[in-house]
Amino acid sequence: MSVQEKLEQMGVTLPDAPKPLGAYVPVKIAGRFAFCSGVLPMKDGEMKFAGKLGADISVDDGREAAKLCVINVLANLKDALGNLERVVGVVRVEGYFNCAPGCTELPQALNGASELFAELFGSAGVHSRMVVGVSELPLNAVMELVCVFEISD
Repeated sequence: MSVQEKLEQMGVTLPDAPKPLGAYVPVKIAGRFAFCSGVLPMKDGEMKFAGKLGADISVDDGREAAKLCVINVLANLKDALGNLERVVGVVRVEGYFNCAPGCTELPQALNGASELFAELFGSAGVHSRMVVGVSELPLNAVMELVCVFEISD
């Protein structure tokens, strides 16, 4: 089953690729890799998860924010590649969380993204990753997601 078919089965429609918030490209292709710029948990041009993980945002909502970020990354990737079937694998996932002091449940929140990638791409969706807590993010987003994909020609 294709990634597009899996998304449809899950009831997920990829939005139009989000517009960059600054002077950068959403996806940079370098050889067999697609480097995806950071995306925020936005839907229809609105921030859906604003605030600090561990204060304003629960870990469960952090997981949902991570899933929404995956959808936005995939929209950017599809726009850049033409289709998602060119994805050979998810190489790296980086999650940056706007978090309250003392919040240590960042890995559990980022699992929302990791598990969705594995569900969509199977073993090719299992990746290396890092997660860090920061004091602020653009537009007060609870998280920003950065990804690297291996792609076919």
